[in-house]
Amino acid sequence: MATSRRTNRRTFLGSTTIGAAATATAGMAPFVPWTATAFANESANDRPRIGCIGTGSMGLGDAIGHAAFGDILAVCDVDKDRADRARYDVRIGKGKADTYGDYRKLLERSDIDVVSIVTTDHWHVKIAIEALQAGKHVFCQKPLSLTLEENRLAWAAAEKFPKLQFFIGTQQRAQKDQFCRAVNMVHKGLLGDIRRVTAGIGGSPIGGPFPIENPPGELNWEMWLGQAPKVPFRNRRCHYEFRWWYEYSGGKFTDWGAHHIDIAQWALREDSKGKGPIEINGVDAKHPVPFKDGYPLVDNCYNTAYDFSVPCRFASGTELIVTSRGDNGILFEGTKGRLFVNRSKITGTPIEEGWDKDMFGDDDLKALAKGKPFEGHKANFYRCIREGGLPLSDVYSHIIAMNTCHLAAIAARLGRSIRWDPATETIVGDDQAAAFNSRKPREGFEFPRV
Repeated sequence: MATSRRTNRRTFLGSTTIGAAATATAGMAPFVPWTATAFANESANDRPRIGCIGTGSMGLGDAIGHAAFGDILAVCDVDKDRADRARYDVRIGKGKADTYGDYRKLLERSDIDVVSIVTTDHWHVKIAIEALQAGKHVFCQKPLSLTLEENRLAWAAAEKFPKLQFFIGTQQRAQKDQFCRAVNMVHKGLLGDIRRVTAGIGGSPIGGPFPIENPPGELNWEMWLGQAPKVPFRNRRCHYEFRWWYEYSGGKFTDWGAHHIDIAQWALREDSKGKGPIEINGVDAKHPVPFKDGYPLVDNCYNTAYDFSVPCRFASGTELIVTSRGDNGILFEGTKGRLFVNRSKITGTPIEEGWDKDMFGDDDLKALAKGKPFEGHKANFYRCIREGGLPLSDVYSHIIAMNTCHLAAIAARLGRSIRWDPATETIVGDDQAAAFNSRKPREGFEFPRV
């Protein structure tokens, strides 16, 4: 019986995708409101079956969101306490979901359609590629990657499995009255030619030295480290604090850069293959510990940049300044006007005077959503699973933004300007900087190449 239900659900998903494509071809794009209520009223045979990998604070929040659209059959975390918490949460596992400490066991299950990946950053790409290879749709939290090479591996995997959705958790793209309005104004040319964009992303905290400790019994430290170099356990390397160590993340360059640089390049139309900055200047950057050749000289303190202003110049002449200074948000400066936007507000004369009156309606939002009705972040993901097509937060545009994030971090670590060829995706004329393209994973944690 389980096999029969699986076949019915797969047949349903496939037939709706084909049907939607046929309808769109006939000139009548379908609108089906993929609300939580609509999914809740579907039969169990048709609701997507979900596995959640990584159930920390962000993972729990995402899992609750996914549960509105499907049934969570399994949860996984290298910290048993976190996995158990998700299992027994009445909004997630409801005491029925299976728990795993190894994500590969979850991916082996043939009854899971969708995986949500909310692990530490340095695990994202490996798990995402293996999930695609296992036939799963992927929702992966930002930032997708740790290195430039991981970006290319993820791109190749997405192209290899075009029928599977590969969605990124950049929810700012679904903020209609803030970021979407700003992007629409830039696209419409209402600010004139954009000369400068400033992405205020904040700086990393300063902390340490932190003592070596024994890992807690519920945590598999070896599995948590994964591809990263093997080091003794320090509590402040783990869980949320991993963000402030270059071994596992890019600090604020990738943590908040994945959001604001993404929006900036979306607005500039610098978010497709062959696009991106050509020069990135990391001279004005400070780290909390001494560095040599781009690497920290101590291993017991946070090491990501806490104070920086990194100008990124595009071939058009437009400059994107990635900075820790000033307010969190994005400032667009054009020849006709300027505006500032963050998650709570959008301000400036173009907003106060309503320069986009009658120019920001349903059709404009639909264009931003790549032809789909504009709706919530996860609703868009599940719609695209049913109908096909690129989601609002697609993996390809995110990878182009992540290239910029990583280049800013590399330039800051080396304290100099570097040049980038967006067409070949290579750092030009600087072998030392180019060496940061990838990191050799520990044996047993190699990346799949498709």
